[in-house]
Amino acid sequence: MVTRRFTMLVFGVVMLLITAVGLVVVWSQHDDEKPVTILGTWTAEQADHFEEVLRGFGIPFHYQGTAALREVLLSKVQAGDPPDIVIMPGLGELAEYAGRDLLEPLDKLYVPQEYEAPWMPPASSPGPVYWVPVKADLKSIVWYREGDTPPTSSAPLGSWCIGMGDDGTSGWPGTDWIEDLVLQRAGPDHYEKWALGKGKSKWWSSDPVRTAWEAWDGLLRQNPEAARRALLTDHRGAPDGEGLLFDDKSTCGLEHQGSFALSFYKTAAPHALLTDSAPLLPEGNSQVRAHEVSGDFAALLSDRPEARDLIEKLASKKGQQEWANRAHVFSANRRVTPPDDAVRGEIARRLARGPRCLDASDVMAPAVRDAFYEATLLTVARAASGRNAGIGGLLKDVQKVQDAQSRVDGVAPQTVCSRE
Repeated sequence: MVTRRFTMLVFGVVMLLITAVGLVVVWSQHDDEKPVTILGTWTAEQADHFEEVLRGFGIPFHYQGTAALREVLLSKVQAGDPPDIVIMPGLGELAEYAGRDLLEPLDKLYVPQEYEAPWMPPASSPGPVYWVPVKADLKSIVWYREGDTPPTSSAPLGSWCIGMGDDGTSGWPGTDWIEDLVLQRAGPDHYEKWALGKGKSKWWSSDPVRTAWEAWDGLLRQNPEAARRALLTDHRGAPDGEGLLFDDKSTCGLEHQGSFALSFYKTAAPHALLTDSAPLLPEGNSQVRAHEVSGDFAALLSDRPEARDLIEKLASKKGQQEWANRAHVFSANRRVTPPDDAVRGEIARRLARGPRCLDASDVMAPAVRDAFYEATLLTVARAASGRNAGIGGLLKDVQKVQDAQSRVDGVAPQTVCSRE
């Protein structure tokens, strides 16, 4: 398998991980008026589609897409030149900006009845709202190729297409495995408390988190060479390929990946099918407790009327429908009509029914999230080298980071899971 190598030294152990810093790609619309500046993660074809949607609003804009979103946003804020709008998946990070009074409330810029938990808090929740979802994705699913029959119980490591690398932040694909294991084993209540770090409990050493992590580590240790390959493989596959599931059909046939994987599969996407992940996970359980979901959230860093108008148009039913139609993405807006094709329609239906839980690492404070990423990379690296897992020590290290964090009441996400 062709892989991308990335550099990242993880606590000085086992091997050198190579992380390529994503190059910033800029799109703009020229106009005599001062454009609304927007910073987001979408590049290439998806950025082109997004730009087409923005043009329809009639508001001059300047869009900047980058894989290194966190670093670019931080540098702009520190330089006193933040974008008018930022779009990112990390609610924990947005909460920190809101806590520093750097975000503008979005009250009256979206219709609360069009958005449900967990993407948005109930309309009755106190306090202002600082973000609104403009894209949604389904997780807790496994992709397989048309013509294949997925197993009905736990699948061995050799069956899985796994890549831990990313242009921006490596390691997050491993957190998706652990989050899904915790959610399917312990259910939404424990998952939500762990994600938010509620109370004084040592959530990282709790039995559901520890045993989920041990199950994932056990899967990785079945094949050290496969674990090493996962460590050195980009989660999207080869740059000129069609995703891990289709790049080399002889090596794997299952991929634990969100609905955004369809964009990796490119022309092979019509030949990708999905099933629930719960039965196939390590020591799997056939019961689906909930679906993990994720979102890309828009937030305002300025009070310019043009920026507020753009957010309102983008979050509206009409704007979300246009975005979904052009880019074949999914929306958290309940009034958006689902896609026609079978697979995308099934994803939209699963997104519309609960219970649903937001990606836990996206909700965590940035320092905790980063420690989570590093711990998953260490777990894969140790499995690849045959070294002792030391899961307890890794979890204690993440817990120390958690203990050092403080959240601003009323700003941090209050809801992670829907209960319907």
